[in-house]
Amino acid sequence: MVLPAIDMADSKQPRRFPLKTVKLLALAALLAIGITAARPATRDIYPDPGQAKADLAAALKTAAQTHKRVLIDFGGNWCGDCQVLDIYFHNAENLPILDANFVLIHVNVGHMDTNLDIAGQYQVPVDKGVPALAVLNEHGKLLYSQRSGEFEAMRRMDPSSVTSFLVQWKSTKAGCSAVAVNC
Repeated sequence: MVLPAIDMADSKQPRRFPLKTVKLLALAALLAIGITAARPATRDIYPDPGQAKADLAAALKTAAQTHKRVLIDFGGNWCGDCQVLDIYFHNAENLPILDANFVLIHVNVGHMDTNLDIAGQYQVPVDKGVPALAVLNEHGKLLYSQRSGEFEAMRRMDPSSVTSFLVQWKSTKAGCSAVAVNC
């Protein structure tokens, strides 16, 4: 017995997929969403390495005008810990402290082979790991540099470590408490 061929395009019935196929498609969609969400941020935080000297000069000028400290962040866009540090800098607890007290500049060190002269000028051994920070006063004098890769493992650190750092190195103004955020 031969069955006649059925043309599905002419059928008035909607095409139904087996439940197994629907489940597989749903699982594939969820996996795609999960993979996208799990990927580390790859935002461009660090500008072209050639901009570092001009950016530093601009930051020093702004700091002198606003009486803020300069916070130099040495790192690279490839660095997951650098990405986390930037997220922590800009969270709800740290951003007000950062904005009120610092001029933040990001210095791209490439793959530990660029702008090493600037890192050396501020006594930051990037070979110990990045991100690495230096703090300058409003006149450009070095106040602090991370010499032991303190934030090199930022992914495993709490945002409060950044808060403590910012509070410790913000400038103190006459009549202000050391723990006041906007003083």
